[in-house]
Amino acid sequence: MRTTLTLDPDVAAKARQGAARLRKPFKEVVNSALRIGLDAVLQPAPAKPYRTVPRPLGLRDGFSYDNIAELLVHGEGEDHP
Repeated sequence: MRTTLTLDPDVAAKARQGAARLRKPFKEVVNSALRIGLDAVLQPAPAKPYRTVPRPLGLRDGFSYDNIAELLVHGEGEDHP
């Protein structure tokens, strides 16, 4: 298939250098690089699962869930709206 593609100057230079070093046609090097790159982009590595370590968060001695207003005053201060 024939198509027009605009390459950034640095990409074109790198492809030309690669073609010269490998002694392969520019077209072959570009097609090979696109195949590898597209495979990597379209099939990204699976993300590692996010895990957290649970910890008990209980209240300090002297505090109770029975008086939420007191907990808020202690945690946020008297002037907090």
